[in-house]
Amino acid sequence: MATKRCRPVVDYLVYLAVRTLVCVVQALPIRLALGLANPLSGLIHALDRRHREVAAENLRHAFPEKSTCEIERLVRECYRHFCLLLIEIILLPRKFRMSNWRRHGELINGEPISKVLISERPCLLVTAHLGNWELAGFALGAIGHRTYAIARVLDNPYLERFLKRFRQATGQTIIAKKDDFDRLESVLKSGGKVATLADQDAGQRGVFVNFFGRSASAHKAVALMALEFSARMIVAGTVRTTNLISDRIGPYEMICEDVIDPEEYRDRPDAIREITQRYHDALERLIRKHPEQYFWLHRRWKSQPVKRQSVRKVA
Repeated sequence: MATKRCRPVVDYLVYLAVRTLVCVVQALPIRLALGLANPLSGLIHALDRRHREVAAENLRHAFPEKSTCEIERLVRECYRHFCLLLIEIILLPRKFRMSNWRRHGELINGEPISKVLISERPCLLVTAHLGNWELAGFALGAIGHRTYAIARVLDNPYLERFLKRFRQATGQTIIAKKDDFDRLESVLKSGGKVATLADQDAGQRGVFVNFFGRSASAHKAVALMALEFSARMIVAGTVRTTNLISDRIGPYEMICEDVIDPEEYRDRPDAIREITQRYHDALERLIRKHPEQYFWLHRRWKSQPVKRQSVRKVA
């Protein structure tokens, strides 16, 4: 019980520390702020042995042709990218505007995205922990598209309110991942456009697909929603186009890799798995082009299919 009484105090202190960091970063010139990513990533890389080893293991499986030195370099670049990403997210509210979005990003293969976004049919924007996924929702809102995003509610209520204000600053609406299904259903029924991160481990209850040559458990919900509401799926990623630090965020490219119409799969007996495999194939193609920008630090392949043991009949 004592731990529970102390938790609000701890949560608030963490919130104050985060707000202080945000204020400091936003007060710095943008080039100086982004330059902090290099020493910060080096420090975290040196201290975070557990996730460093997870990233190296994942990369060895995904790119067996790469040498040990190349894998180590990719791990370091991964840490650098996500430190840079954190700083850019902090800077977004101050630097990104509807009037200057082209300075920070470019839409690649944008015609399919535009057609789906202005259609009356619902849409699922499917992406991964690749590049700057927060920028995509922020930018779509800034240029006038009303979108929704499925997100997990943070345990810290102060940080949750702060992050939610940021995510909804340009018109995007956040739907709680576990507790707001009625609202999600209502949005899709009315033709809404919903973004979701679709590269998390789903445990033994998920559908197993091939992802970088290994079985990976994926949530069935994405394909189920597409089929139930006839929602077309845009598989996309928002990737940084340069490693150089300048006086702007990015620049980034928002790339449409595939558009999936669930109606093409409706009469197939294994429609859920086929749709799930197709969008994972598209995500893999994007990640292979920019491996240093993917979140290899998480245990994406943690769950594996249970091997069935054959039972021999005894005469």
